[in-house]
Amino acid sequence: MSSLTLADLVANRTMSAEMAATLAVAAEERRSALFVAIPRMAGKSTVAEAMLRFAPAGVPLRRLSRDAGPGLGIPATADGSYLLMSEISQAGFSDYLWGEDVRAVFRAVAERGFGLVTALHAAGLEQAFSVITGENEVPDEFAAALDLMVYVRSIGEWRNPSRRVVEAIYEIEGVQAGRPQATLLHHWSEPDDRFETVDAPLRIGASAQTYDKHLEALRAGS
Repeated sequence: MSSLTLADLVANRTMSAEMAATLAVAAEERRSALFVAIPRMAGKSTVAEAMLRFAPAGVPLRRLSRDAGPGLGIPATADGSYLLMSEISQAGFSDYLWGEDVRAVFRAVAERGFGLVTALHAAGLEQAFSVITGENEVPDEFAAALDLMVYVRSIGEWRNPSRRVVEAIYEIEGVQAGRPQATLLHHWSEPDDRFETVDAPLRIGASAQTYDKHLEALRAGS
């Protein structure tokens, strides 16, 4: 797991304290999140792993892989796990899943209540869901198990970017005809290099007090 924490990512201006607090609450609630970027090495895994540090103590983190056999490492019964699918991709690595395997993961999340953290390469929200519901044929009711989409920008040459920044965080409220019904929660404005909170979540963060606790700590650098 990356050594960088959400507080580190706030300090280096990868994201705002408000973005980090939303991710912390999502992990505490074992919410499912999709991390999206276009180039390799944009920081999807770094942000995801920083978020997962806030998962409740004792929650199993199960890294899925074809090497684990036909079940990919998905528990046969609901046990409150977070399922970690490294990437939705045809790249050929054993932990990069596609097609039937992706459908099996989303089915397990929707039907057995696992949390899911995964990633893919796309230019934004709509294109990301076209990969999931279109190319991988995940049904709407299973794709709707995702709660958040986090879009990460890599600025500069992809092998050695000058900066990585979380450009947007969306809350997914549902999926219809393969398209996400989503609300933009947080956004990075590139012209003035400013993070903005756009809207409050509906599904994530049942307790505003929990969000405020995390926000205060992250603003203080912890």
